[in-house]
Amino acid sequence: HVQLVESGGGSVQVGGSLRLSCAASGITLNTSCMGWFRQRPGWEAEGVAAIRVDGPTSYPDSVKGRFIISKDNAKNTLYLQMNNLMPDDTAMYYCAAPDRGISCYYRRVVDFDFRGQGTQVTVS
Repeated sequence: HVQLVESGGGSVQVGGSLRLSCAASGITLNTSCMGWFRQRPGWEAEGVAAIRVDGPTSYPDSVKGRFIISKDNAKNTLYLQMNNLMPDDTAMYYCAAPDRGISCYYRRVVDFDFRGQGTQVTVS
């Protein structure tokens, strides 16, 4: 049974930073692609980061240079460091993992099979 639990969201001023965490169980991060996606009101879900088993990462241009995805295999925890936050980053953020062979690329994160309950990020 795969469980993903996000934390670390909150309210922050424009230009501020937050670090999201995703504690995983039932899946081991050192053998699984992982990613983050967000859901903004009125918008389609959007993948914002992905990290492959061997470490390479991918991001859309909208967050590249501001967001950093990383993982701690020993803690089985995924992270998303978000810097220079802007109002358009306001969204519910979810971590996700695939249950099948799927391209480990940020655009595909919204199609991953497992996802957490999400954590809200508000930038104002």
